Amino acid sequence: MEISLNLIHLILLSLFYILFPAFIIFFAQRYPVIDKIGTGIICYAMGILMTLIWAVPENAKGLQEMFMTITVPLAIPLMLFSMDIKRWFRLAPRTFISLILMVTSVLAVITIGYIIFRDSIQDEAWKVGGMLVGVYTGGSPNLSAIGLGLKASEELIVLTNTADMLACTPWFFFILLFGQKFLNLFLPKFEQADVKVEVSGENIEQEYIHETSDINDYTGIFTGKIVRPLSLMLLLSIGIFAVGGGLYSILPNEYNMAVLMLTITTLGIAASFLKRVRETKMTFQLGQYLIIGFCLVIGSMADISKLFTAAMGIVLYTFFVVFGSWIMHMILSAIFRVDTDTTIITATSALFSPPFVPVVASALKNKEVIISGLTTGIIGYAIGNYLGILLSPLLLKIP
Repeated sequence: MEISLNLIHLILLSLFYILFPAFIIFFAQRYPVIDKIGTGIICYAMGILMTLIWAVPENAKGLQEMFMTITVPLAIPLMLFSMDIKRWFRLAPRTFISLILMVTSVLAVITIGYIIFRDSIQDEAWKVGGMLVGVYTGGSPNLSAIGLGLKASEELIVLTNTADMLACTPWFFFILLFGQKFLNLFLPKFEQADVKVEVSGENIEQEYIHETSDINDYTGIFTGKIVRPLSLMLLLSIGIFAVGGGLYSILPNEYNMAVLMLTITTLGIAASFLKRVRETKMTFQLGQYLIIGFCLVIGSMADISKLFTAAMGIVLYTFFVVFGSWIMHMILSAIFRVDTDTTIITATSALFSPPFVPVVASALKNKEVIISGLTTGIIGYAIGNYLGILLSPLLLKIP
């Protein structure tokens, strides 16, 4: 009888993990306040609430690990399929300057922070450093993918994700309320572009703004004209996962997970060059749905009490990286004369991922910067995994 009850509990928990993100997305489509808070953050908070009210059974760890193992490797290619690298290189060169400044800032600050905090985090500080690369490139998807690639423990991934949420939330509210006025004190103000980019008679800028403004829109995803091609893209993502999994199974344990993550990233980017793949609608949304589900699962594995005891070093390191990188990014933007709105929107897309770009663009009263935010955010998904996995072993070599 006890076995049956445990099985029923796990089945119900599985259904909750799968369906609750759809429930939140449904309400986010109807109530803008939910959309502004962020479906990922809400699901993460719900997961934490589940642990606080003992709604997660003790034998759920295997189920949670299965969801963690599947969702991120499937989501990454789906989110990369919609990349259009050729078109992006025709748009807003200052976006790429800001991207370079962001990457420079985060790598420098993570290295400095590693030297400061490694003793308090001990043996796994280098893995935390690698995961924190994801914080300032593509947000939680990168952080989690890098953690899996480095074979960080589930607990370490959960604690770093939770610390990331604690550090980024006050930053986000500061940006929404005061960021533009504050940065305008020492950065150039954004200037509207006088010339639109034309390719084959097509206004690329306006087209891209239209596309990205719907990045959180799931309307019609269950219609036949969307489901059939989207199902093929899901199968392609599964195939990419299978290729990575094949390499994982034959390579040494020391780096097989890193190869898996880099393989799915590389193949996801390569597939985006195929027009049929790139133009399939809602691949990004489907990948985003998997990430939202991942946030729910990983939140339900969190142990908040450990953040202020054994994991305090991770919290301090994360705050140091988020705010230290942001400060360095602002200083470099001032030196290279990158404007306020571009600096804010590229940092937002990196720290919180592209779905938050329209929210901040609205607060800035500047629709044009959606291009910059989406460009750096989705490219961040692509490069973050490489940077995090490559930086981590280098940190270990620091005396």
